[in-house]
Amino acid sequence: MFFSLIIPVYNRPDEVAELLESLILSNYKNKFEVVLVEDGSTIPCLEVVNKYENKLLISYYLKENSGPGDSRNFGMKKAQGDYFIIFDSDCIIPIDYLNEVEKALSTDYVDCFGGPDAALKSFSDIQKAINFTMTSFLTTGGIRGGSEKIGKFQPRSFNMGLSRKAFEISKGFSNIHPGEDPDLSIRLWELGFETRLFGAAFVYHKRRIDWDKFTVQVSKFGKARPILNSWYPKYSKLTFFFPSVFVLGLITAFILLIFNNDYLLRLYFVYFFLIFLVSSIKNKNIKIGYLSVIAAWKQFFGYGLGFLKSYFKVIILKQKPEVAFPELFFKKQL
Repeated sequence: MFFSLIIPVYNRPDEVAELLESLILSNYKNKFEVVLVEDGSTIPCLEVVNKYENKLLISYYLKENSGPGDSRNFGMKKAQGDYFIIFDSDCIIPIDYLNEVEKALSTDYVDCFGGPDAALKSFSDIQKAINFTMTSFLTTGGIRGGSEKIGKFQPRSFNMGLSRKAFEISKGFSNIHPGEDPDLSIRLWELGFETRLFGAAFVYHKRRIDWDKFTVQVSKFGKARPILNSWYPKYSKLTFFFPSVFVLGLITAFILLIFNNDYLLRLYFVYFFLIFLVSSIKNKNIKIGYLSVIAAWKQFFGYGLGFLKSYFKVIILKQKPEVAFPELFFKKQL
């Protein structure tokens, strides 16, 4: 099996250097290629790529900006492999990653897989806190994909595999972003393909974002979900409403406090203390535990309010998603 690693990038040459450096350290013995797609960047990474052309089988393409989904499709069309592995540019790949993927595919083949993410010791405290809230069973991380027990697994495109056959039949990613990866998963299910979690095939996901960017990101995640629910209602789940219920519940808790009823607010305090405690123990750092509380707060409110706004516009008012939230849609290249 020949793997093609597809990496879209937008104005992140430093990240690309770290990712390519990690691939050089891979202990995978078979040949693989790297296909890097520059999505209309104003800060290109060609000079970085040139430094690795004698160390990796790598190809570089520059195209007009059309979003990560379309850039991944572009890369897969150019790739030579029979199985594509898709990374975000802010990922660092463990040395045995490709071996784990090959082992999983050889044991029980699947046309689409996703892997989890983790944090390196070198990551900043904020990056570690965000990683905790994005992956923890205590937050929406459990819903997002840390476990297959919640339903069919929906791979995320920062660490995702797709067979050439599945790509050619499904036509790849759509132009919504974020939300293009669960959209693809659902369309694959409808076409008869299966998806699965490869738990051992994890990547280190750096997520170079500050608090404001994180809030915007999770808000977009929240806005995308009702759109996907409107497209594929049979795959809608009550768990998708959890962050919004969380926000409405907290508002209710403060209203009840006016009437000297603090019972609900105490439950929220216990919940956030639990996040602090578990994160502090896991990361062996009280500061990261504290920052994880902030990250969880921003995650729930960003996602929850975004979900409510989108639910009202798309589900209640029946607005077209492209009209209600044009910022979530890229124009596809011809």
